[in-house]
Amino acid sequence: MTRIEINAHGGPDQMQLVERDIPELKPDQILVRHEAIGVNFIDTYHRSGLYKLPMPTGLGGEAAGLVEAIGEDVTGVRIGDRIAYCSGPIGSYATHNVINAATAVLLPTSIPAKTAASCMLKGLTVQYLIRQIYPVKAGETVLFHAAAGGVGQIAVQWLKALGATVIGTVGSEEKAELVKALGCDHVINYRTESVPERVMEITDGAKLPVVFDGVGKDTFVDSLDCLRPRGLMISFGNASGAVDGVNLGILATKGSLMVTRPTLAHFIATRKALDAASQDLFSAISAGNIKLAEPTEYALADAAKAHIDLQSRKTTGSLVLIP
Repeated sequence: MTRIEINAHGGPDQMQLVERDIPELKPDQILVRHEAIGVNFIDTYHRSGLYKLPMPTGLGGEAAGLVEAIGEDVTGVRIGDRIAYCSGPIGSYATHNVINAATAVLLPTSIPAKTAASCMLKGLTVQYLIRQIYPVKAGETVLFHAAAGGVGQIAVQWLKALGATVIGTVGSEEKAELVKALGCDHVINYRTESVPERVMEITDGAKLPVVFDGVGKDTFVDSLDCLRPRGLMISFGNASGAVDGVNLGILATKGSLMVTRPTLAHFIATRKALDAASQDLFSAISAGNIKLAEPTEYALADAAKAHIDLQSRKTTGSLVLIP
């Protein structure tokens, strides 16, 4: 098989295209031939060393494709099935990957491989954020940072389908127009406007019950300042760097606020949980509540360029690698 590997943490220049033998399957594993591979911010964290991995290592944890072989104990998955996965093991930037059968989700015929590879991780992230951690109700006003990103675009549409009033932050007027078209009620350009001041204006001083923040370091304090007393800040990503040096006393002084730093893995850790979350996502897509734009495509060999473009924040929507 052909795959992307790194031998040391660092920049995109560490990513090399190599040939490797396909590992032997264990009894509970399946071999997947990839048709499309998702590119996500967490992949850049693994590459850079923000989340350290033993070296050498592959990259990526999301893909969709066809099952080519199954272990002797595998049930519920057959050779030839169309599947998608988004919970590893690390190494999806490849033509093939061997994964635990329990992490594979059977794809409905209505969802193409490129769509699945571009939305499984992002879509399930939105699902656990707005349907599990803070089940958003009709009539509530919420803030979602980086609304024009892959996660943000799904979130804006799903939140609107739930009946919420959505405030989204973006970094350019072009992205502002994009999220308005998706249904965002209020758009804040964080490069030219104060996010807390605009939230105060939008809510007539009432502020918000919840903020969804995948940006991290650059937006942490602003997010807290957008919350009403006893509000919840969900910090689920580090696009601008990790949040550190936090004095917990700030939560008390700003209104007995609550903060959580979750990760998807803990919300799809069982077969039952993964199936329920996936079905919720697929149902929202099938109902037309989430309309997914065609992802931006890169060849597997151009994975480094995909990382550069993703980290530049010049992209909108999802990126996929095509083997």
